[in-house]
Amino acid sequence: MSDSAASGTAGSEMGIADLVDFIARALVDSPDQVSVREVKGEQTSVLELQVAKNDVGKIIGKQGRTARALRTVLKAASTKLKKHAHLEILE
Repeated sequence: MSDSAASGTAGSEMGIADLVDFIARALVDSPDQVSVREVKGEQTSVLELQVAKNDVGKIIGKQGRTARALRTVLKAASTKLKKHAHLEILE
């Protein structure tokens, strides 16, 4: 168990952005070019995921299945933290 998992939710929004970053880096060929930027609104946070041009297809997946799964994980994590979050994949 990692230190952050053992200590609970340290920095709830950063935890969500870190989760998206971790999953995206595991999926792509160029993990050093993955960046996640969080834009906080009054009620909703928007996470902007940017990857290398040749990795966009890996993040989106066939018929958008990978992107949908990533958004499902994000929704589950944000619901647990009583937050609203939306994922945008930038090209």
